[in-house]
Amino acid sequence: MKEIVDEVERWRERGERFAVATVVATRLSAPRPIGSKFAVSESGEFCGSVSGGCVESDIAEQAKAVLETGEPKLLSYGISDDDALGVGLPCGGEIDVFVERFD
Repeated sequence: MKEIVDEVERWRERGERFAVATVVATRLSAPRPIGSKFAVSESGEFCGSVSGGCVESDIAEQAKAVLETGEPKLLSYGISDDDALGVGLPCGGEIDVFVERFD
């Protein structure tokens, strides 16, 4: 959490809502450990990392929906033959990421 705390505090001081994505499970060769965090503000700013850049753009899009609805999401990322050209982890690992809104 400390990698995002300073930026999140700035958002809070401005009265801005934000969503936090947290790695809750990893399998095989995951780029970041369980507990890694990525935050997205309602104005589109972001900080932290859950995959070293592989899936953060998709999580930022998913976070927009979480910010709008308030409903958390559990997202899974990995790579398969079908996903090779889509959003995934080129390292061959898999991660589960929980995204929730903070007001």
